[in-house]
Amino acid sequence: MAALLGRDLLSLADISPTELQELLQLATQLKSQQLKLQCNKVLGLLFSKASTRTRVSFTVAMYQLGGQVIDLNPNVTQVSRGEPLQDTARVLDRYLDILAIRTFAQQDLETFAHYAKIPVINALTDAEHPCQVLADLLTIQETFNTLAGLTLTYVGDGNNMANSLMLGCALVGMNVRIATPSGYEPDSKIVEQARAIANNKTEVLVTHDPELAAKGSNVLYTDVWASMGQESEADNRMPIFQPYQISDQLLSLADPEAIVLHCLPAHRGEEITEAVIEGSQSRVWEQAENRLHAQKALLASILGAE
Repeated sequence: MAALLGRDLLSLADISPTELQELLQLATQLKSQQLKLQCNKVLGLLFSKASTRTRVSFTVAMYQLGGQVIDLNPNVTQVSRGEPLQDTARVLDRYLDILAIRTFAQQDLETFAHYAKIPVINALTDAEHPCQVLADLLTIQETFNTLAGLTLTYVGDGNNMANSLMLGCALVGMNVRIATPSGYEPDSKIVEQARAIANNKTEVLVTHDPELAAKGSNVLYTDVWASMGQESEADNRMPIFQPYQISDQLLSLADPEAIVLHCLPAHRGEEITEAVIEGSQSRVWEQAENRLHAQKALLASILGAE
């Protein structure tokens, strides 16, 4: 994985299909303990949004590699008092070896990456969530022993998860279908970017018909209907998104061996039913665990762990 040494990961589009496959292979080796790597480096976590899985998995991954973690809560740093991003970036560059940022605007992430010489990882923005998709693809690969030719259907809001899933599926040769209500489609630029990566070899479909999208799919995926920062819209969104719930009925349209994924936290009874998330086809908890292994592989690759 020398190709990723010292590089940023701001979007899944930053890496090649080969690099993504190698990351997944490394994650598999680390998870099975076939391979043990050490990296005495310092990771900074600058999170402006709430986090459970991302914060804990990055922290544990870095500790298991033999490194250290500093939690840079914006509320107790000068960021909360209006210090310019470029100033903070240039200071942290002199203290840390790598920085994972969880924030709202993708542009803020890109500003940090521009001014900091150390590698910067997108730990979630409103535009993308690449680290989650690394774990998703690892989970799918563990289930089916392959990725190429499979079909993933995402139903719900065309948010950062929809954007990153399109890119990730296109990179590994999977078909991807995004079903959203009208007016809630994914970013059109990322749709075109994913289609360019797919290069007519696989499907990147955006539709308003969840049943059409689910038919014969190998993976059904969903996320909350109102993301962080959209809580005030939740009540208004509920009736609009109700037809996009993953229920036993929608799951029955998928392939009989299909699995169900959710990036969590889940609102049971809204975007997914209790029966489905706790059912035999759910791989949600394996998916959550794989955040640790996928991000450990990412950190090891970027930092040059040995």
